[in-house]
Order: sequence, then structure tokens, then C-alpha cells
Amino acid sequence: MRRWWVYQAERFPLFRHGPLIFAFSFSAVSFSWMLRSPGGWPDPLSVVVAFVSCLVFFLQLRIADEFKDFGEDARYRPYRPVPRGLVTLRELAGLFVIAGALQLGLALWLDARLLVLLLVTWIYFTLMSKEFFVARWLRGRHLLYMVTHMAIMPLIDLYATSTDWLVFQGHPPSGLFWFLLASLFNGMVIEIGRKIRSPRDEEEGVATYSEVWGRRRAVGAWWLVSGLAFGCACLAAGEIDFLPPLAIALGISFGGAVLVGVRFLTRQTPGAGSWIEAWSGVWTLVFYLSLGPAPLLWREIG
Repeated sequence: MRRWWVYQAERFPLFRHGPLIFAFSFSAVSFSWMLRSPGGWPDPLSVVVAFVSCLVFFLQLRIADEFKDFGEDARYRPYRPVPRGLVTLRELAGLFVIAGALQLGLALWLDARLLVLLLVTWIYFTLMSKEFFVARWLRGRHLLYMVTHMAIMPLIDLYATSTDWLVFQGHPPSGLFWFLLASLFNGMVIEIGRKIRSPRDEEEGVATYSEVWGRRRAVGAWWLVSGLAFGCACLAAGEIDFLPPLAIALGISFGGAVLVGVRFLTRQTPGAGSWIEAWSGVWTLVFYLSLGPAPLLWREIG
């Protein structure tokens, strides 16, 4: 158990990822609920199933990366848990199967119809893990690579929302599209934000966006996808009558992103890229809280 505790601390820190994933899943269930219900709170069982299922999805993404990147990790990053022998790929495969069985059991427990969307997400996940069987071609096209891989985010969000609308209504509520599109762009915010580094922090064999695109273009791309996520979130918030508060909260967060990006570009000291990664997490937390818990409380107060 100690080995697994060390592994999660290094590769899937629960105390850092857990709150973000809970905000992600609770926001999805709550947004679906608010689109189809004038008041009240979403069903607790839907919230639990969505959270555990999303936590498992993101754990599976991490495990899939361990398999996909094993060769490069062994060559360039031997300090990581798998190359240094802390855990094995076989053990991770076993954990992957157990986690998938948990998702399957939760879907059957809540509503067997969830299996359809779960299967769709699993199929896309499998294709993505195999890099759509065009790995060499795709890896040379970094923008396309990012978009095709971040498309898993709205699929996971769709599954999370379905624990509400599929169970209690049977079909997606009107207005869900903007929430899912916002989730796609927000995934890009995180993806780009965690791969922007100062020159002295770059590692051989790691294709960061700051290395591939250059630091100015990488930060510009981070601002761009933040702005696109902001715009889609505003359109989603309009569907639940929460546009002004969300625009204020995300506007302040976007202003913070601009300041963090400018600070990085003007200094680029060792470790400066961690500010962008950290702010991506802050942005994500504000983003999902503004589309889930906050409007629910706003309704209650109103």
C-alpha cells in the first residue's frame, strides 16, 4: 500500500485532483439539473456516481499515459514511478480493470441506460490511447493532437450530466451544448498550462508547447483557449440565468491569467511555468464552481 500511496502522490495526487474533479462532476450534474428543474438540488446518488466515475476516468487517463509513454519515460525520465520500478505496468493494468469494473457497477446500480454513454466514452478513450492508430503522423501535428485528445473531456462531462438527465428525463436538456463545448476548451487550458516551461526547466524528450510553439505563442494559445472557454461558459450561464455573476468571476480569473502570463514572459526564471499550471487549476475551479454550486446557491437565495 505504501508503494501505491507514493505513486498517487507523484502521478495522481488525490488531494490536488480530487477537489477539481469533484467541482467538475458536481457542476455537470448541477448544470443538467438546473436546465430542467426550476429549483432544488440534484439527486445525491447522481452526484456520487458522477464524481466516482469521473475520478476513475481521470485515473484511467493517467494509467493509459503510463503505457503510452513508457518507452520515452524509460529513456528520458527514469525517475518516474514505472521506470524506476515502484509499480509495474501489469499492476497498473490490474488497477485499470478494477476501476473500469467500478464504473460499470455504478452505472448498473443507478440506471442501466448509462451503459450506452459509458461504452461510447470507453471506445473513444481506447482510440485515443492508441492515438487513433496514426501515432507518428499525429504526434507531428501538435494542435490536432491536442484537440483530438481533449475531445475526451466533453465526453466525460456528457456522461457526468447523464447521471441526471438520462436517469430522470431520458433525453438531454436544451442548452447542454455550450456547457460541453466550454468543457472542451477548458481541457485545453489545463493541457497547455501544464506544458509551458522556462528555458532551464525544459527536459529532453518532452515536447512541451513552450518548446514546440515558442513561449510567446504558447502563452498566447493559453490565453486564447481561456477566452474561448470564457465565451462558451457565458453562453451556458445564460441558459440558467446566471450570466452576470459568472462573467464577473471568470472575468477576474481571466485577468489573473493575463497577469500570470505576462509575468512568465517577462521573467522566465526557473519554475516560473508552475505559476501558469497553478493558475490553470484556479481557473478550472472557478469555472466549474460558477456553473454548478454557485448558481444553485443563487437560486436558493433568490
